[in-house]
Amino acid sequence: MTLNWFKRKTPDYPDFFMAYLNCFKNKPITEIQETRFVAFDTETTGFRIKDDRVLSIGAVSIIGKTINVNDSLELYLQQDVFRPETVEIHGLLKNDSIDKIQEFEAIKLFLDYIKDSVLIAHHANFDKNMINEMLIRHGLKPLKNKFIDTGVLYKKALHIIYQNNSKPYTLDFLCSELNVPTVDRHTATGDALITALVFLKILSRLDKRKHLNWGYLLNK
Repeated sequence: MTLNWFKRKTPDYPDFFMAYLNCFKNKPITEIQETRFVAFDTETTGFRIKDDRVLSIGAVSIIGKTINVNDSLELYLQQDVFRPETVEIHGLLKNDSIDKIQEFEAIKLFLDYIKDSVLIAHHANFDKNMINEMLIRHGLKPLKNKFIDTGVLYKKALHIIYQNNSKPYTLDFLCSELNVPTVDRHTATGDALITALVFLKILSRLDKRKHLNWGYLLNK
């Protein structure tokens, strides 16, 4: 008789999460020009990963160096805890004209949208950690997607990433430097589109310098 006392039990994930995980099985390496990128942004109640919550998620897809505005995502989340100071910053919680969904439903829609795409965000660790904390709260695993941080990528384009440069380039600074309009700034959807435009501008610079390859793009 075989003893399986120490065999780890496979988690019983819901179907939508299994479908997400299956996107990464036997995933072939594609050319950058053929890869689906998703630029996304979260608006939150604050900067505490454990205690604060996501108010909204905005995302837009990029394929072949072209932003597909018809393939975008905009989600607003219901909040179980009301914090007055959040209303002053975002105004999202008190806007009854916006349809809001529960956090679990937002997870389902977000994962179905991104699938195995390469994710792009500015100061990506924050947005990544906020999404991961949402997943963990509902008994799910963290995101499996590859990430690109536009702030880090900009430093690489300037060839200063390996010179102990810790300057935190803001999204507003990059917009100014790269001549990107700041329409709908500080909304999740607006910042996602701005991040996508910044990403394409940096890609253009890297392409001219022959640095457009996966090793150069992905976060290390």
